[in-house]
Amino acid sequence: MSTGGQVARKEKVSMSDRIRIMVVEDHTIVRQGLVALLRTVPDFAIVAEAADGRKAIELFRLHQPDITLMDLRLPQMNGVEAIGRIRIDFPQARIIVLTTFDGDEDIYRALQAGARGYLLKGMTGDELMDAIRSVYAGKSRIPAPVAERLAERMSAPTLTGRETEVLQLIVGGNSNKEIAAALSISEATVKTHINSLLSKLGVTDRTQAATTALQRGIVHFD
Repeated sequence: MSTGGQVARKEKVSMSDRIRIMVVEDHTIVRQGLVALLRTVPDFAIVAEAADGRKAIELFRLHQPDITLMDLRLPQMNGVEAIGRIRIDFPQARIIVLTTFDGDEDIYRALQAGARGYLLKGMTGDELMDAIRSVYAGKSRIPAPVAERLAERMSAPTLTGRETEVLQLIVGGNSNKEIAAALSISEATVKTHINSLLSKLGVTDRTQAATTALQRGIVHFD
């Protein structure tokens, strides 16, 4: 009888010591794969799964997980915005971005929003588990290649909000006239913004600007 009680108490303590994790990923197969992997780890417990940014916020409030794995490209609300919204009410939230996007602007925005880690989906299972434990312990986890891109972004000129809007429309294939109409500004003002953003991006024409914007994650095709 006493042995059975000891076992029960030990199991109860081990459950309370688990790292409680929420997985936010819109691709069902990827999310299920992550959940299946993490469930094989004795000290991990999956407490919630979400397929979009808004649901992630709702479930975070409900479960308040120890660690949240967050993709960036999500329906309803993107990962960066969801991270920011969560941290307004829960400033100590430990969120790790897990994504395929390695552009310096993606990294910068996610960390500015409050992510504690930024991991790429090509990582190994052991690297993911180590990152979860590290962030749970209060540390940050930014792999060297990601840190290098972040350093590049920190040293680069920042586009204004208007310049980013113009760049988004350039990527969408709009002419100066169409951009002017979309933003309710003159074509001369559009040209001024374009000249400025070309200089900041270190490119010489619109095509190079669009390519650079996509590579760096400044804008994305939705």
